Amino acid sequence: MNPPSELRSSNAASQARLRRIEGRHNALVKEIRRAFSRGELTEAGDCAVEGLRVIEEAVRSGVRFKAVLFSESGEKLAGRLLPQIGSHVETLVLPDKLFAGMVDSETPQGVAALVHYKQTSVVDVLERAASGPVVVLAGLQDPGNLGTIVRSAEAFGAGGILLGEGTVSPFNPKVVRGTAGSIFRLPIARGKTVEILSELGSRGVRVVATSSHKGVLLPEANLALPMAVLVGGEGTGVSKDLLGKADEVIAIPHNPQVESLNAGVAASIVLYEIARKQSALSAPHSGGST
Repeated sequence: MNPPSELRSSNAASQARLRRIEGRHNALVKEIRRAFSRGELTEAGDCAVEGLRVIEEAVRSGVRFKAVLFSESGEKLAGRLLPQIGSHVETLVLPDKLFAGMVDSETPQGVAALVHYKQTSVVDVLERAASGPVVVLAGLQDPGNLGTIVRSAEAFGAGGILLGEGTVSPFNPKVVRGTAGSIFRLPIARGKTVEILSELGSRGVRVVATSSHKGVLLPEANLALPMAVLVGGEGTGVSKDLLGKADEVIAIPHNPQVESLNAGVAASIVLYEIARKQSALSAPHSGGST
């Protein structure tokens, strides 16, 4: 069965927009390869993304695209993506080998893009602490953990995320994929951890630090807003110096045979518990005679 005429015309229009590139020295190819390898924004403030799902999430989030690049084997995705992205975006097709050498993943999905990232400041994130918890990450280095935390933070209504020194870049390709699009919608900023904690204190925002060994058990902790959740790095957790600056230290009850929880899992559990308690507080109380 042939596809509907409107689908055929859409695919044809998409194919017509594609420009074929054979050489690795193309300026755009070099720019996106550098962004992937460094795990940082380009000088123009663009973020390199790869994979069908993340790119469709960028579209859904209203992100502005600079360029979309397909591998020859992934060219079939153009008919699906380009009508969503719109016109006036540079679109290229690369040989599979050239594309694979440009992106970060071991099994490329055949499409990558440069999208403009709307940057925010530490102050902007701090000002959102009253509407949802702010997550402060100190020395978190695993991209998978950061991706999980960003995704959970959006899911459970966090105000934003602040990254202290020693924390992996939010623009690391593995982080971007792990957020499943949340990176485009949740405010994220970087700063110095001690300065962030000091500013939180001056604004009257309580800081609750996570610990795997000691502290108030999570169900009994004071999780009232405004508050910030301080999460440390893998293995070492929150340092003693930073623990001393927290208003409260909390621990998630778990089987003592397990030494500690994964940082991404632990942060997600805390964020869920905060959301659950806030929902219970805001729910209307039913009344009536008995």
